[in-house]
Amino acid sequence: MVKERHARFGFRLPERGGASAHPSQVAGANGPTIRFVTDGHPAAAPDRTTIGEALEFGQSAPDHMSMLFYPNPTPESLAELGTEWDLHPVLVEDLILGKQRPKLERYGDVLFLVVRAAHYVDEIEEIDFSEFHILMRPGAVAIICQDARWIDGQSSEVLDKDHPFASTLRDASLLGGINLLGLGPEAVIYRLIDAVVDGYGPVLQGLEIDKEQIERQVFSGEKTVTERIYRLTQEVIDLQQTISSMTVILDRLKAGFDKYEIPEELQKYLDDVSDHLMHATTHVRDLRESLTQILNVNATLVAQQQNEDMKKISGWAAILFAPTLIGAIYGMNFDDMPELHWALGYPMALGMMVLLAVVLYVVFKKSKWM
Repeated sequence: MVKERHARFGFRLPERGGASAHPSQVAGANGPTIRFVTDGHPAAAPDRTTIGEALEFGQSAPDHMSMLFYPNPTPESLAELGTEWDLHPVLVEDLILGKQRPKLERYGDVLFLVVRAAHYVDEIEEIDFSEFHILMRPGAVAIICQDARWIDGQSSEVLDKDHPFASTLRDASLLGGINLLGLGPEAVIYRLIDAVVDGYGPVLQGLEIDKEQIERQVFSGEKTVTERIYRLTQEVIDLQQTISSMTVILDRLKAGFDKYEIPEELQKYLDDVSDHLMHATTHVRDLRESLTQILNVNATLVAQQQNEDMKKISGWAAILFAPTLIGAIYGMNFDDMPELHWALGYPMALGMMVLLAVVLYVVFKKSKWM
């Protein structure tokens, strides 16, 4: 069934449990980085450990767990994971195609989770989102970087094999809370979600700084600020949608505490993550409201400036209309126009034009139309 469904992707799926391992099934050969966890203590898997062997280790004892990390997955490596883990064809297709919305789904004993990490690129004022797929089953967890980037924005080219597991990487580390690993694969998922949620903080700070800069631009009267407001608002909306999806995911995880017998320590840990996400939710909502208010203020200021410009245009039009009117009257071809035969007729007409223009200018100047 899996083979038939994925024949269109241009590769053949290996036989599960075959005598020899496909090269890409072996860690380090375009396959995953594998860690074995025994009683909460992680260790590197032996060289050339296959995906199937990692799963067998994780299911061999209650205190065993295997962790698989795909920094730069290929369709072939994901299809092999689907074969070794006996994943549902629809799930395998989602893994291969990527571009999934944040969600939580269950396929039998397999939990499928999609989350989006965020990294703010201040130079272009854009949020760079990274999609992660997490698969969990009893005794094993797999983390797939669909965009070939880690939570901290590092690309696969600079990721070494220990990057997501090194405790020196602070919040970007899956093993930052090693004491939790003894609680099972759920601990890895919760740790990853915690790192993703913590990553929203620097993004919000970057957006906040740009918002303050925009406020100064608005009140200084810069003409190009409107486009910047629109662009930043779009980034805030994208982040708000991502955070809202994460809120739904956390709510569903918390709803399954009793059903799946999640340890109390992990429950408290996820509650703390939920609190952090709530702060991010409030912050991004306030940012969006602030940008909406800034846009309204900018529109008011632009309208005021346009009104001032219209006053000046109208004032100059009136000033120019007065001499034009006099010239038009005396330019008519009537026979009985005594002023045309006066010796002072021409100077009088010019004087009236200048006088009316000066009077109108003084009036408009006092009315602050000029």
